[in-house]
Amino acid sequence: MQRLRQGPPAVLFAFLLLAGLDSGCKKNVPVAASEVTVQAEKVEAKAITEYVTCESVLAPQAQAAIVPKISAPIKAWQVQRGAHVKKGELLATLENADLYAALRDSHGALKQADAAYATTTKAGVVEDLQKAKLDLAQAKVNLDVAQSVLDSRQSLLHQGAIPRRDFETARAGLVQAKAAFDIAEQHLNSLTSVSQTATIANAEGARESAQGKYEGAQAALSYSEIRSPIDGVITDRPLFAGEMANAGQAVVTVMDVSTLIAKIHLAQLQATALKVGYEAAVTVPGQDAPVKGKVTLISPALDPGSTTLEVWVSVPNGDGKLKAGTPVHVSIEASIISNALCVPNEALIVDKAGNPAVMLIGADGVANQKAVTTGITDGHDTQIVSGLSAGDQVVTKGAYGMDDGTKVKVEAASAADDEKPSAASKAGDEK
Repeated sequence: MQRLRQGPPAVLFAFLLLAGLDSGCKKNVPVAASEVTVQAEKVEAKAITEYVTCESVLAPQAQAAIVPKISAPIKAWQVQRGAHVKKGELLATLENADLYAALRDSHGALKQADAAYATTTKAGVVEDLQKAKLDLAQAKVNLDVAQSVLDSRQSLLHQGAIPRRDFETARAGLVQAKAAFDIAEQHLNSLTSVSQTATIANAEGARESAQGKYEGAQAALSYSEIRSPIDGVITDRPLFAGEMANAGQAVVTVMDVSTLIAKIHLAQLQATALKVGYEAAVTVPGQDAPVKGKVTLISPALDPGSTTLEVWVSVPNGDGKLKAGTPVHVSIEASIISNALCVPNEALIVDKAGNPAVMLIGADGVANQKAVTTGITDGHDTQIVSGLSAGDQVVTKGAYGMDDGTKVKVEAASAADDEKPSAASKAGDEK
């Protein structure tokens, strides 16, 4: 029994001895270096296009919310919502019987003023002038007769043939004839220089006043006719016939949607790379392919509130498929470099200093971190300005978290990974 109790410690000692020998042997066995499987691509020179992207909402090229200048019930509508109209086309008529009456009244007053002007200029002034001339001529004859009588009686008085009383009478008649002549002459002069001009001006003023009132009545009547100021489509018509249209309240809205505008706001640095005429891709919800557009306006001044520049991208909409108010994604081709060293964006990492870098695979299959200077990007590839050469191989998948000097094994990319998006799809992918 005593031997059985002492057996287990001996066995345990033997087991521990063997374990110690085994562990000592393992310390001398070398550990093989780990190898990481990655995907890689070679640096190549190719054309690259930089895109400026932004969200926007499609707006009409022109829009008019038509507001009547007078308050009156709507008499009749000539269009419905969705109707295409031309500039100057009649859209609605307001009640205007009182305006027609006012127009007729002012038209009658204008006719009276025209008649008075014609009478004044063709009859009254001419007759007054002729009468004044005749009166002057008659006064001149009377003056000459009085002068002749006075001369004759003065001769007879010297001869003693007539009493002095007759001579004085003749002299008084001459004085009266001279006064009548002076009055007639002064009247003709004033009529010629002042009265005639003033009379004509008075008649002209009355006619112009009547003409102004008539044109005002015409304008007031025209305000009862609602016409389109632009070519476009009716997008809003809130009132019905018989309802009151108030001055200052829009009764119909017309939009020119033949071309839509995507207005975007960009930082000054982004906007300086753009020019009017640059092409753009506009991604519209519900449409598979982006719609082509062009930059048509770059604001010459910064917005004081946001310190951004407003850029307009015009999108043709002749078929009317695009709708104003649709949110869209805009991608503009900002700059193109025809021969740039490029790497896929997924190959770029950030070093400890926060600068861009790549994992460069050497000829020995070891990946080392390499700092690079980047240029433009198209959303898939990025230009490498310095740090790499054409033909260098960089890790594209598996670079993040990889230690410098890691042994790598490059595996082939799958067919799905090999498919690179086109320029149009790149613009859509950045949405």
